[in-house]
Amino acid sequence: MARFPKPAEGSWTEHYPGLGTGPVSYADSFTPEFFELEREAIFRRTWLHVGRVEQLARAGSYFTKEIAVARTSVVVVRDTDGKVRAFHNICRHRGNKLVWTDFPQQETSGVSRQMVCKYHGWRYGLDGACTFVQQESEFFDIDRAEYGLVPVHCDIWAGFIFINLGRVPEQSLRESLGPMVTAIEDYPFERLTHRYGFRSSVAANWKLMVDGLQEQYHAPIVHRNQRPENFDAHAAGFEAPHYQIEGPHRMFNSPGIRPWELPDDQIKPSERLVRGGLFGPWDPPDFFADTQVAGMRPGGHERVGVALFEIWPNFGIQLWERGWYHTYQHWPTSHDSHIFEWNMYFAPPRHASDLIAQEMTAVSLKEFALQDDSLIETIQLTLGSGGLTEFPLGDQEVLCRHLHKTADEWITEFKNRA
Repeated sequence: MARFPKPAEGSWTEHYPGLGTGPVSYADSFTPEFFELEREAIFRRTWLHVGRVEQLARAGSYFTKEIAVARTSVVVVRDTDGKVRAFHNICRHRGNKLVWTDFPQQETSGVSRQMVCKYHGWRYGLDGACTFVQQESEFFDIDRAEYGLVPVHCDIWAGFIFINLGRVPEQSLRESLGPMVTAIEDYPFERLTHRYGFRSSVAANWKLMVDGLQEQYHAPIVHRNQRPENFDAHAAGFEAPHYQIEGPHRMFNSPGIRPWELPDDQIKPSERLVRGGLFGPWDPPDFFADTQVAGMRPGGHERVGVALFEIWPNFGIQLWERGWYHTYQHWPTSHDSHIFEWNMYFAPPRHASDLIAQEMTAVSLKEFALQDDSLIETIQLTLGSGGLTEFPLGDQEVLCRHLHKTADEWITEFKNRA
């Protein structure tokens, strides 16, 4: 089997000498103590992706985001001036959760001219200002101007909405993303608005799931049943030709598979029938040329089937060759559980065949993701025994090595500050 060329100096892992090549400790993935440190050291210090601007189509649009790892709920709104704002989802009167519908633990969205507390009726404008206090005269000269909602730092990059829960962000959003990630900002995300999504509760540490999505070493084994029996997954390109690390972020390219070019015995009949499947709709959008941005190929390869960008700490963007993309996010809920979110974005379908191809892709990828999901949970079960804490990682697992080293570095830095 032909192998893709490594960097001029050694293997991929050796190209980043600070990572080392020895066994990697996974104590960060099963100890409650490490998770408790992550709350403050990581998730209350970094920029966190919470949604897309398309979710806030007009003034008054809002959605909430439950961030259990930071012990908070956030409401994100578009105000009457068109500005996107974020606030802690807490009424200033007695601390009741402000925006929710039937179940306060669940996220919600909608359109409203104001936010009204369900407990005592205090009201807030879209800019967060307190506009009404029930029986205000009983509150001993209260100044409503001092009781607006508590703002959360909010910024937008390429249509992706980020928040930062720190008192003062240590970096601007753009600075924190860095040039490797911002190199894809010209990708036409805003034109790919037809979305399919799902959420799954995973009984595993969030980093274990990230690991499973940022290496392809497992793909020919775990996902072999999604291809015909005679399909040669290794020859098809389940080995990345380019890995890159920049600060806390990571990316890889994969040559991917062009199923539309395969013979009939190498592709599922259903995929050929609907012209779509695991690698996306076969017929690209009309603006296909605009989706081929140079930032997808930092290694300079002529053809890239997949470009995956892992944005620290818990957000991934994966761009596909045929002009669509998906994102995923990992929201920790404990040391051994998290919420996994997956969203697929396509161009608005031009006709029924486009829609069917997109739905075939969505179903195929959901199966693909849930195969990883179930497998990752078995890792958590064995790690919990404490029998083994260190594991050898191969060269294709260089991004996994980097993730755990980065988490350890952020925790160490935080402890040293104390």
